[in-house]
Amino acid sequence: MEISKKKEESKLTVGLSGRLDTLTAPQLEAVIQNDLDGVTELVFDLKDLVYVSSAGLRVFLMAQKTMNKKGSMELCNVCDDIKEVFTITGFADIFTIK
Repeated sequence: MEISKKKEESKLTVGLSGRLDTLTAPQLEAVIQNDLDGVTELVFDLKDLVYVSSAGLRVFLMAQKTMNKKGSMELCNVCDDIKEVFTITGFADIFTIK
């Protein structure tokens, strides 16, 4: 998985490509733990993400809980397969998906 970051004032956009799974979830978790100082708007751009496992879902949930205290979080450009995972797991009700 590749992670790109773009920060504009208090908005951080994190682009993900590849597979978010047990092996790569710690990389994203490190971004969330280390790069959210001063961030009130977190956007995950998932247009190039092709797979998300339960480990990846856990990291998104952790990010959502963190951002609930600081501002907002949204997931954008979510492919149909990943959107289906969010729906089946009930995460579609927790996340803002655009």
